[in-house]
Amino acid sequence: MTHSDPSPVRVSVLGASGRMGRSLIRAIHDSTDFELVGAAVSAESTARGDDAGTIAGLPTPLGVLLGADLRTALGGAEVALDFSTAGAVLGHLEACLQAGVPLIVGTTGFDAQTDARLLKASNELPVLIAPNTSLGVNLLAQLVERAAASLPPDYDIEILEAHHRYKVDAPSGTALKLGFAAAAGRGIDLEQPPQPPRSGQTGPRQAGSIGFAVVRGGDIVGEHTVLFAGPGERLELTHRAHDRMTFAYGALRAASWLRGQPAGLYTMADVLGFR
Repeated sequence: MTHSDPSPVRVSVLGASGRMGRSLIRAIHDSTDFELVGAAVSAESTARGDDAGTIAGLPTPLGVLLGADLRTALGGAEVALDFSTAGAVLGHLEACLQAGVPLIVGTTGFDAQTDARLLKASNELPVLIAPNTSLGVNLLAQLVERAAASLPPDYDIEILEAHHRYKVDAPSGTALKLGFAAAAGRGIDLEQPPQPPRSGQTGPRQAGSIGFAVVRGGDIVGEHTVLFAGPGERLELTHRAHDRMTFAYGALRAASWLRGQPAGLYTMADVLGFR
């Protein structure tokens, strides 16, 4: 990974004991372009006081302890990566504002109040909202928008997503991102909330609607398919993640890009040069 400053990007991981947090720690450890300087967990976490390397399954400790004090976790950081929980995002944002540390939010499912606060905070701080940091998924969103713009409106759009049994929000943030991409291509607003799962006597499909279907089970890392069903044919655009490290590598690429950026609200499209 390259950036204008040759020194390693000093990173703090918020939500360090979670699945993505542990993947990020491993990815940082494996790269000379990044340095882990802080790792935060909730005050209730049983991982408090553990070494970040140990919690991530590395063979040796890293000398960075997991703690609930955000000031300590953000000390010396150039970018914070938040992959915690939706309810923790606001507190993490306020701490980043106080510390002047740019923030990448990979957590999904937060409410409209948090969304509005992130937008306002971006006037003072670089904030990057990334419901999915996979490079492939973000390219998929571009392809979905283009397909939606190119195909006639009688091609019904359905977004199918599958995740592991522990995911708490539905549809996934990535599915919503793809829905917004399809809506942008069609020049329409995405229905809010999105069309719910169908059950019972629902009647015929509403013309022009963008539907969502959700699967939760097992240890599925993440699968997303955007289906364009037209007369006599269908087009399916699919992304399947086989390893959570895919998201970790994409998040670090975003961190490298975000360092040194001016205050503003960014997405992975900015990181990848799509706009």
